[in-house]
Amino acid sequence: MRETLEELTELQALLDASLARSTSHLRSIINTERTLTATQLTQILTGMRTLALSTVTAKGEPRISGVDGHFLHGRWHFGTARGAAKARHLAARPAVSAAHLRGEDLGVFTHGTAEILNPPDGEPDAEWPELLAYFKDFYGEHAFDWERDVVYCRLRPHWMTVYSPDFTKLTAEPLS
Repeated sequence: MRETLEELTELQALLDASLARSTSHLRSIINTERTLTATQLTQILTGMRTLALSTVTAKGEPRISGVDGHFLHGRWHFGTARGAAKARHLAARPAVSAAHLRGEDLGVFTHGTAEILNPPDGEPDAEWPELLAYFKDFYGEHAFDWERDVVYCRLRPHWMTVYSPDFTKLTAEPLS
């Protein structure tokens, strides 16, 4: 868990506000008995988690693909190849949705804006050095040409909700 108290407070406020402004149908599925707190969520989302990430083409067509998601500082972080269609979509149209699912035991749904952390022709984000160290530690120092091969993004959420009927089941099961 890498979140500060301030980040946890901000994440909890987002989770509460998102659920409060959701439709009655969604609230019939995800409610205070079937969700997680920010602290619980950060305990569960450690290491790499596969995300289904949706972007939009220039024609407004949705595209979904899988990415390695890392939940750090209360936000999703993910990368892709600089030459991938997804990278072009993110640069031109940064609105994204992401979902992380673990069977019927966990669903984390997020809508927001992708912020490029290491742009090819610009100043890197202030958090990039810390995040780059994390990614190099996770994937290996020489896994990529970190300057040329990959682009990393932070998903700045404006809506996020979590479905989880049994937190103790999530903490008792080995990760799959």
